[in-house]
Amino acid sequence: MTEDDLNSQPDQTRDTGDELREHEVRTALLDLLAEVGTVTATEAAAELGYSSGLCSFHLRQLARHGHIEEAPHNGGRARPWRLRQHTPTATAPAEDQFGDLARGLEDESWQRWLAQRDQAPAEWRHDEAFSAVAYLTPEEMSRLADTIRRALAPYQDREQRPLARPDGARPVALITRLFPLLPHATDGTDQTDQG
Repeated sequence: MTEDDLNSQPDQTRDTGDELREHEVRTALLDLLAEVGTVTATEAAAELGYSSGLCSFHLRQLARHGHIEEAPHNGGRARPWRLRQHTPTATAPAEDQFGDLARGLEDESWQRWLAQRDQAPAEWRHDEAFSAVAYLTPEEMSRLADTIRRALAPYQDREQRPLARPDGARPVALITRLFPLLPHATDGTDQTDQG
């Protein structure tokens, strides 16, 4: 199977393990691009430990969804990629641009879960999604974020150490966003002062 064969395969319904692996590979590629600027499939494979065919496939998928683009190069077979240059937000810090990409992948994974959760094993057909609004000071918001990070710390090494995973453990997306709610621009009231 050639690289072009991999890239021309139609999207098919995949099991949850494949979907999670796709998210993992794409996130790793985006992290790498944010760190080094440009990368070819071969360079990504060497850095991340995946095959160059797998990296090439996912780089093309990221490009297809508008997250990355081909970087200028002098021809040849090697195809360097870079994070997509978003003209309207070009003045935004690189961390903000990468955050938007990561949130897009998180949202894509969530939508896939909602559409296909009935295909998961019975014991995994639920989720623990919730949201809340709390009135916090900036210091309290930071402390809460630190508390959440500490609560997750005992589980984070399992990605790199498969033998540390208990039987039946599966990858689970853990997404936390703490941000101040801003007033709606159209109503002219400051909701942050309302009790």
